[in-house]
Amino acid sequence: MDDTRLPAAPSGIHVSGSESRESYWQPVPANGHIDVALAPHIVGMEHPFALGTQSVAPGGYVREHTHDRNEETIYVIEGHGRAVIEGKEYPLKPDSVVFLPKNVRHMFINDGETQLRWIWLIVPNGLEDFFRLIGKPRKPGDRVPSNFPRPENVLEIERKTVFGADLADKFDPTKQTS
Repeated sequence: MDDTRLPAAPSGIHVSGSESRESYWQPVPANGHIDVALAPHIVGMEHPFALGTQSVAPGGYVREHTHDRNEETIYVIEGHGRAVIEGKEYPLKPDSVVFLPKNVRHMFINDGETQLRWIWLIVPNGLEDFFRLIGKPRKPGDRVPSNFPRPENVLEIERKTVFGADLADKFDPTKQTS
């Protein structure tokens, strides 16, 4: 077993509420948290995928990246922001949906006043492992921690989970002019 993945759970029906889900605070630049609702280590499945939610704080963003082995979908449930996909910007608001095939450059930016929150689905799974390895465990009722840096070995973690090669020319929303 790859040391980044948790062992698979037995197959079966799984029902859970938000209070019992895995949850992790995320480092800069997202500064939010994620919850893992479904993944193969939670319930065994014939076609492995992972599903959860992600919240990005105002002013935070998910840096530009690709997935070379995975397809990803997000469905916005709260807040406003924008997606930058292959250099083109798209507004995000509740009920926006984004589908991302393999090897497509993308990022998500919260330029709104409140948290930007979406449901994510990735096939095959692996994003949940990345979140666990770079984040800090979160429990219901925890206070929001101070912003914290990504691990020094984040590029290694990315390659062992679901990310394509690091992009040398990443879009940086903090350096863009209006």
